Parts: sequence; C-alpha cells; structure tokens
Amino acid sequence: MVKQNKQKKEKANPILWFFFAIVIPIVVAITLTVIIFSVAGVNVMDWVKKTGNNIPVISSVVTTDEEKDAKRSEANMQEAIDNKDAKIEQLTQNVTDLEATIDRLEQDIAKLENNSDPTISEESSNEKTVTGDAAANPVKTIASSYKEMDSEQAAKIIEELNEEMAISILNELPNDTRGSIFDEMDPKKAAQLTQMFINSGN
Repeated sequence: MVKQNKQKKEKANPILWFFFAIVIPIVVAITLTVIIFSVAGVNVMDWVKKTGNNIPVISSVVTTDEEKDAKRSEANMQEAIDNKDAKIEQLTQNVTDLEATIDRLEQDIAKLENNSDPTISEESSNEKTVTGDAAANPVKTIASSYKEMDSEQAAKIIEELNEEMAISILNELPNDTRGSIFDEMDPKKAAQLTQMFINSGN
C-alpha cells in the first residue's frame, strides 16, 4: 500500500514539475511582456494579429481588421448587387405588364373601329352641333368661361364691361352662377344690373 502511494506521487511529481517550472513562468513572462509593450505604446493585439496572420496554421484562426473590413465591404457590395437585380427584375416585369396593357388597348380600339356604334356616332354629331352653336354665338362661349371662373374674379370683369354686354353674358349664365357673381359685386352696380336684367324681359 505504501509502495503504491509512492508510485502515484512519483508519477504526479513530473507533471507538477512541468506545470510549475515551464507553464507558469511562460504565462508570467507573456503577461509581463504584454504589459511592458502596452506601457511603451505598442498595440500588442494588432501585432499579435498581424504576426499570427503570417503563420499558416494560425492565420486560419486569427482575423485581422483589414480582413473584417474586406468581408464587410464584400457583403455590402453583394447586398447592393442583389437589390439592383431585384429592381431590374421588377422593372422588367413592369415593362412586360405595360406592353400587355398596350396590346389589349390596341385590340379594344380595333374592335371599336370595326364595330362602330350608331349611338356613339350620333353623340359625336350632337357634340359637333353644340360646338358649332357655341362658335356661332360668341356670348355663349364667353358665358361658358364665366361658369368655370371664380365668382369674385368674374364679378370684377363684368363690372368693367358695358351694361349691354354684361346683361347679355349674365343672361347666358345659370341662376346659381349669376347669383354668386352678383354677391361679389359692388351693391350699387349689382342693383343696377339686376334692374336692367329684369327690364330686358329675362
């Protein structure tokens, strides 16, 4: 039993000797070296990365800042390329859809031209007649412009016209438009034109 304990101690002693005599001094030496270089202003971590990057086995484990930046730039560039490819694909799809829409519209136009509707022709003829009447009567043409005009602006213009022309234009306007214009006029001028409008038999 005593011999076995001695043998175990003899086996353990070389391991302890190796640990205390070699491992611990190396760790202490490395720590002191790092502290000394850091105090001296040397960036130890960068030096370790650069040195380790030149060693074949360690270079696969150690990654320098330049390599990180290169990988980051490569990833950003790849993302930008993927985004552009997606946009190009979307634009291509939009062009295809527009071409299909144009083809469909052209087919619809061809069908309408081949199957002309008499009702459409009649409506077109009526529009031409109305346009012709408006051209033949310039007062109606001017009055239609006053319908779309701001009431205040129309009132200012009519106040500057001679009374006969003002009455002719007011006669062609709808009642609500005429009332809005009178409301924006000078009260005396509005009363005068109203009296003339009534006397004209309208």
